Parts: sequence; structure tokens; C-alpha cells
Amino acid sequence: MPYFNSSAIRHARYDTTANRMWITFTSSFKEYEFCGVPQDVYDGLLSASSVGQYYDNYIRDKYQC
Repeated sequence: MPYFNSSAIRHARYDTTANRMWITFTSSFKEYEFCGVPQDVYDGLLSASSVGQYYDNYIRDKYQC
């Protein structure tokens, strides 16, 4: 499970068979689940220069379960 050097997101994990992603935020340490997430969106999160900004632009409010 990758950990990020981010003020917004602590870590994320991804299930390739179910296309589900779980993100834990640094502010609450709560884990949130996202459904129907394409592999390239998860890969983009892993390689983003700003993980929080990537989340806001490509994930937030788009993959509710």
C-alpha cells in the first residue's frame, strides 16, 4: 500500500479485479471507498506531483459506491 508525502492523503490501495480504491485522508485517518475506478486513474494518483490536487480533479465526487 503506497504512502504519500501529502498533507491531504495518507495512503491509497486498489483492487484491480473489482476496480475499487480506498483512500485514507491525513486529517481524519478515515478510509473512504471508491467504486468503478479505472486502473489509469489509480496510476495517475500514484504518479501525481500533487496527490491532493489530483484527487480533487480526477476522483472527488466521481466514483461513489
